[in-house]
Amino acid sequence: MHRILVINGPNLDRLGTREPDHYGSETLEQLMARLSEFASTRGAALDHFQSNAEHELIERIHQAGEQQVGFILINPGGFTHTSVALRDALLAAAVPFVEVHISNVHAREEFRRHSYFSDVAAGTISGLGTQGYELALRAALAKLDQS
Repeated sequence: MHRILVINGPNLDRLGTREPDHYGSETLEQLMARLSEFASTRGAALDHFQSNAEHELIERIHQAGEQQVGFILINPGGFTHTSVALRDALLAAAVPFVEVHISNVHAREEFRRHSYFSDVAAGTISGLGTQGYELALRAALAKLDQS
């Protein structure tokens, strides 16, 4: 059975109420329930973790490397543009990952256009709303099925 971890960074616990014009109306709980249901239909186990604290995200990534997680889907939130430490944790864990962004970061403020993750990610999905998570999950499952 494939194990996939979804990690959501700061402020993503506010999905459904935070800037719905950028992030939509689906809550994080609804999104994770939908993804978990889809993963189970494909015979995969999906875990998810959200934190507003960088060190907690780093610790969870370290655990993923130790727990034989096959793939990570990560939306680093605002840490996308600032966190070398999260990047280093992902590289150290050596678990392939897809970087996901709900909004189109390239159509927003200039500072949002730089990512510390994109160049080391298996792929990046941006601007497709919460559907981007499902697309990332499908891609992760396909890559795991190939290995």
